[in-house]
Amino acid sequence: MGGQCSNLGSCCGNSLHKTAVLEAPHVENGENSESTDVPGFREYTLEQLKSATCGFAVECIVSEHGEKAPNVVYKGKLENQKKIAVKRFTRMAWPDSRQFLEEARSVGQLRSERMANLLGCCCEGDERLLVAEFMPNETLAKHLFHWEAQPMKWAMRLRVVLYLAQALEYCTNQGRILYHDLNAYRVLFDEECNPRLSTFGLMKNSRDGKSYSTNLAFTPPEYLRTGRITPESVIYSFGTLLLDVLSGKHIPPSHALDLIRDRNLQSLTDSCLDGQFSESDGTELVRLASRCLQYEARERPNTKSLVTALTPLQKNTEVPSHVLMGLPHSGSVSPLSPLGEACSRKDLTAMLEILEKLGYKDDEGVTNELSFQMWTDQMQESLNSKKKGDVAFRQKDFREAIEYYTQFIDGGMVSPTVCARRSLCYLMSDMPKEALDDAIQAQVISPVWHVASYLQSASLSFLGMENESQMALKEGSNLEAKRNAASQLK
Repeated sequence: MGGQCSNLGSCCGNSLHKTAVLEAPHVENGENSESTDVPGFREYTLEQLKSATCGFAVECIVSEHGEKAPNVVYKGKLENQKKIAVKRFTRMAWPDSRQFLEEARSVGQLRSERMANLLGCCCEGDERLLVAEFMPNETLAKHLFHWEAQPMKWAMRLRVVLYLAQALEYCTNQGRILYHDLNAYRVLFDEECNPRLSTFGLMKNSRDGKSYSTNLAFTPPEYLRTGRITPESVIYSFGTLLLDVLSGKHIPPSHALDLIRDRNLQSLTDSCLDGQFSESDGTELVRLASRCLQYEARERPNTKSLVTALTPLQKNTEVPSHVLMGLPHSGSVSPLSPLGEACSRKDLTAMLEILEKLGYKDDEGVTNELSFQMWTDQMQESLNSKKKGDVAFRQKDFREAIEYYTQFIDGGMVSPTVCARRSLCYLMSDMPKEALDDAIQAQVISPVWHVASYLQSASLSFLGMENESQMALKEGSNLEAKRNAASQLK
């Protein structure tokens, strides 16, 4: 099943039956380290990363191009509830395992609050995987080109390019001067909605040797001539990003330079930004983009010059990024709903009443691969099991409800609500480990369902894992806040 894991104990939140993922000692970076609260680089086993990503489930893919992306990125969650991003390279992308490990360890020494830091890697058999901090608030491409609620404000766009320039300057100072295929998909937003540069682009490309996968119209001219990336090539790509930020579109540099030469800045500038910036600020950013896009590589500025040029342009520096972006602050705890309150108090009776009232409305849109067989005896038997389980659930006969819900799930049916109800039945029966597995399975089926996070919180609390419980509670609260905000926009 696409939406199920055959082993409930190996889903995205991880089962406590597994051996815990122990953190390796911190890497001593000395002066190289800007950020001290990020764990040191370590090697993970393939089994640990399978467990974290529910067996590399389709539901955990966060690559912009999904399964068709050449190297797929998954979201995952470790035993300690820390969220991670796992990049899985195509088979045999790095034939030389030693080269891959050396490269990953080198990038893994970097620690900066301007980057989505590399936490570790895995190199087993043909598998080559990178593990980085998970950034929950999408990519720059999403917020610039495919925005839903509101276009990105001018002050936030200026902050993005400054933070990006600072990230590149930090990498340069640490000897990592080359960045492969810098584009709007490589810029991510963290819990506070601050922009960060993905560390994946710092890895030397593997067997195919290509440093650019984007349209040739956006590729540095010297790369087209020689096939080699240089520090100046990175600056050229930064110039294309400045154009993205100015225009809100992905404009080929040649076309943009024509508009600049003709002083047709109005056609170059995003109409959504009308009245948000002065002509002098707009001209300064256009001038910087032009310098970055010079045909002769030696005429382009360096990273230090970029930071120097962008710093005085900043606006509203005291306003948090999440406010400028108009997004909920993932790092803060939203006020708890009645269900969140009940889970935080471990009030099982109140949780039961709320789950019963919710019914199955959150199952809408969940598909069952066997639904075309509705007329078969097997399907009818599964549906009858669910009905009997619901009756037992209402009558508070939790052992019987577990039995019937298990028959329904074992029959191949997918329902986050059934998983949630069985999870609560397990809690009522003093079986918190089984309850946690079911709450995790519910979230695998419906990744943004707040109820699943709340049930994980309650289960973890019963298991005595209070820190992890609070993290799950906060996640549930924020998921619910985002859901409520989205429903108000409709």
